[in-house]
Amino acid sequence: MPALCLLVGLNGLFAQAKKYSTEEYIEQYKDLAVQEMHKYKIPASITLAQGILESGSGNSNLARHANNHFGIKCHVGWKGRSFYMDDDEKNECFRAYKTPEESYEDHAEFLTQRPRYAFLFDLNIKDYKAWAHGLSKAGYATNPLYPELLIRIIEKYGLEQYDHQLHKKTRHEPVKQAAVPSHVFVPVDTTQFKFAEKAASGRRVYVTNGKKLVFAVQGDDIASLAHEFAIYSWQIAKYNELSKSDSLRAGQVIYLQKKRNKSVEQKTHTLKEGETLYGISQLYGIRLKALLRRNGLENENQLVTGKSIKLR
Repeated sequence: MPALCLLVGLNGLFAQAKKYSTEEYIEQYKDLAVQEMHKYKIPASITLAQGILESGSGNSNLARHANNHFGIKCHVGWKGRSFYMDDDEKNECFRAYKTPEESYEDHAEFLTQRPRYAFLFDLNIKDYKAWAHGLSKAGYATNPLYPELLIRIIEKYGLEQYDHQLHKKTRHEPVKQAAVPSHVFVPVDTTQFKFAEKAASGRRVYVTNGKKLVFAVQGDDIASLAHEFAIYSWQIAKYNELSKSDSLRAGQVIYLQKKRNKSVEQKTHTLKEGETLYGISQLYGIRLKALLRRNGLENENQLVTGKSIKLR
């Protein structure tokens, strides 16, 4: 076992030496499951039942050594900690986390960011039976009895009660929404963008420089937009040169595809007072680094009103 994996295992072992009963596990994680339900629209009963089943109520080797409560394997693209153990095959790679809370968060992102689970979010959030069968249909587990096992756990411990709970603020979530950093929201001339199509959600999708984009509305965040358009949160952040923790503001331009290195439609832009290079990059669908490089700039502080910005 690699040294990093061994270290993760030892940390997890010392952190979770206590053996949980199922009732204790539910008490420990029910508020977190409710919090994730309100954030990601996954029934709290399903989250808890999966946690109980996949982790043996927090007592499995994977849960104790790697804080992995949902049996999620590394999969292609995983860049976090890893833990190796035998499962369907020998020495398989599983995701490892610093805390069980990270595992709950990653479980929610795992379901919301993969297209094969997208149909689940059309189901009634209080219909745990439909969700249990849907998870099996989407291939979450290989056991053909997986839906029945989840339903049995939910009904034995009355977990469906948590699907009806009002959201509680906990220490795991900020009480106040972070302000949008000034460099990531710049009002733009919306006539620059051409209407492309209406998404299945009803949202209008636009295009500029051959790249699709939307305008954020009140209540949008990076995770919700990623789920709506069946792409990953990291893609939304990367395409728009944001961090995943950045908040969004109504009217903000959000690209759904990677921006180009140059404009195919316009050669230059004359910088107006108050404009930023990031705003120009969002206006024309060009990567910020490419704009800086093309114009021989190291940063936006070198911009001068009236300067002609090369777009290609």
